[in-house]
Amino acid sequence: MIRITQQRAKCIGCNACVEAAHHRWRISRKDGKCTLVGGIDKKGFFSVLVGDDEYEDNLMAAKHCPVNIIKVEKTK
Repeated sequence: MIRITQQRAKCIGCNACVEAAHHRWRISRKDGKCTLVGGIDKKGFFSVLVGDDEYEDNLMAAKHCPVNIIKVEKTK
């Protein structure tokens, strides 16, 4: 399993994560920020557990995020 975490308040809406993993990220029409699809909010940090098949795409999303608010980590 993979845990993806985003600190959404600091998002600048650059769309890099959407380009890297379009199935997991969307641009919000409401505020123009990127939204982690399926993410659950805990004190401003959105996170979701996904299968290993999403690791590479979301790692690229985290790498290309200019404000470094995305973390991707393998869980047990």
